Amino acid sequence: MAVIRDEKHKGDLVLRLKRVEGQLRGIQSMIESGEDCEKVAQQISASRRALDKAFFHVLACAIQADPGSPAGAKPAAEKRIQNAAELLAKFG
Repeated sequence: MAVIRDEKHKGDLVLRLKRVEGQLRGIQSMIESGEDCEKVAQQISASRRALDKAFFHVLACAIQADPGSPAGAKPAAEKRIQNAAELLAKFG
């Protein structure tokens, strides 16, 4: 399986997830303080979109990764597409 090796890409993903974490804490605070349901739902929706973006970036990493397949194995592009399809089926 692929691993995120690019340090900038890794840092961007971690930063994105930290922002989502902050959003989720804000949502918890909104709920505890009795905020309007529509506002809470709006923030939950925004958090989901942010997580989806992080997921797509990680999926792109898996697609771009070189599987290092041995001779006689499926062509690299076909293997990456298969891996991406498996990830989408499992997590998408």
